[in-house]
Amino acid sequence: MAHLHAIGFALVAALCIAFSAVSRQREAARVPDGDLGRLGAIGSLMRRPLWWLGTAVGAGGYVFQAMALGRGSVLLVQSLLVSSLLFALPLAATLAGRVIRRSEWLWALVLSVAIVVLLVVGDPRQGKQHAAGWHWALTAAIGLPFLAACLLGARRRPGGRRALLLGIAAGALFGVAAVLTKGLVALLGEGPAAVFGSAETYALVVVGGAAVVLQQDSYQAGALQASLPAATVTEPVVAAALGILLLNEYFDVDGPQVVLLALALAAMITATLALSRSAAIEPAPDPAPIR
Repeated sequence: MAHLHAIGFALVAALCIAFSAVSRQREAARVPDGDLGRLGAIGSLMRRPLWWLGTAVGAGGYVFQAMALGRGSVLLVQSLLVSSLLFALPLAATLAGRVIRRSEWLWALVLSVAIVVLLVVGDPRQGKQHAAGWHWALTAAIGLPFLAACLLGARRRPGGRRALLLGIAAGALFGVAAVLTKGLVALLGEGPAAVFGSAETYALVVVGGAAVVLQQDSYQAGALQASLPAATVTEPVVAAALGILLLNEYFDVDGPQVVLLALALAAMITATLALSRSAAIEPAPDPAPIR
């Protein structure tokens, strides 16, 4: 039953994430470079009502994601969250006033089948609720230089490459935040003292906040076709890797099932890239930006 609850909560989260992403992307793409402040694009976006609506829906999606992570593995939940593209594609097409192409419907079918195969054949299993401290230290030792390289590269490369690097950085941080969220949900049952006395809580605030800021900056930096595919693929890959390495989660497969699972994962990544590019349609610039 908990498995079914996790699937239901994850799908609701995916729907919320889709609406949030499309609405915030459209607003961020309209922010001129001259309007960027110390907080990046967010400083200007806070004056836009549609951005606030998308942010509120996204926050609701995070709540449902946390509820799903409390009942299922990171592997299960993050795999299902990729389905947000299936919701984002028709929404983005409607707002852009275009018809969904046949190839996009085909990729949507490929993604749907890949997710079903991953869940049915892979049968992702839960591991631990919390990662050991030295595991997080090792993750930080590897991840922080990678993050710094992305940010440094983004500063030196304007336009599409900047958007790509910021999207990768944001996606990686969201993947880390998913694992931290699973640990935080487990602490909720132990009371406020356990929640506020855990380093995971404060790490989640820092990592999640940085991820949101970088995500908005990636949307503003260049073509959304550069940032969205990068973030959409990086997040589940990082989350799945950490779930396996830090929490001892695993896919319950053997023999020929391993090959089928590998093909499903490859198909999922390929379809995700194709659909996220389709969903990331640049809106026409605002004739009169809000000041």
